[in-house]
Amino acid sequence: MEAMMKHWHGRRVAALAVPAMVIFLLFSIGAGFAEPLIIAASPSVKVPLEALAQAFERSHPDVHVRIHYDSGLGLRQSIASMQNSGRYFIGSGPFHLIAPASAEVLDRLERRYYVLPGTRKAYASVPLVLVVPESLAEAPSSFEALAQDPTKKMSIADPGLTELGFRTKSFLDAAGLSASLQDRLDVAHDAKGVIDDVLNGDADAGIVFGSDAVRETARIRIAATSTEKAYRPILYYMQMERYCSNRGLCEEFLSFTQSADAHEALRPLGYGFPAHHSIAHPSP
Repeated sequence: MEAMMKHWHGRRVAALAVPAMVIFLLFSIGAGFAEPLIIAASPSVKVPLEALAQAFERSHPDVHVRIHYDSGLGLRQSIASMQNSGRYFIGSGPFHLIAPASAEVLDRLERRYYVLPGTRKAYASVPLVLVVPESLAEAPSSFEALAQDPTKKMSIADPGLTELGFRTKSFLDAAGLSASLQDRLDVAHDAKGVIDDVLNGDADAGIVFGSDAVRETARIRIAATSTEKAYRPILYYMQMERYCSNRGLCEEFLSFTQSADAHEALRPLGYGFPAHHSIAHPSP
């Protein structure tokens, strides 16, 4: 009897194992049909990159975009170590594209020929926006309109502590608005502080990055967006890795980042479309 029970149990386990193995094989075969496109990137560009990756996969169902995240320094060290090891040759590297948060990282990599010159593309820009409470009916329609209304107070991030604050101050100076706003500025610690000031009534409006504003669209709205006349936006670039194993696919993805479909994927997230900034030359 015990032998029969063991035999029955063994057959039951085997029967359960067969579907699991079939599913695994089907998954493996299915995954094998997808051409991998691997991007090494900084964590701070995760939102726009993943939006682009998903949009690209929708129009290229035979491609699976994978993103490996590391700091700018980590990316440089990993790529330098990989290329100096002698294990790879042209067309065999593990990465296809490099997308750090700073163009300076790409400059350094290009000077060492770790990325291919002439393949750099700007895929997203980060504008400054004027935000007001969603409930405010008569909001200023521009930065200038707010500066000209002496009854309105504005919140900005601390220029000495944050990139947002530094860029906001540079923008106000370049636009000639600093003097008129001097006595009506409330300095917050960061973007969250600016938005809190606006929502709590401590300021009538505030300036944040577009990508910060869209996270609070239920409570605030964008009244105006900076133009490049007085503000040069932050640009995010990517470039082809020297040992890229599929240059045709890389070129296709880089071209896609300049398309209307890419713009539509990024715009709801608060990012601009910098197609006319496709190439940035590294410093000598």
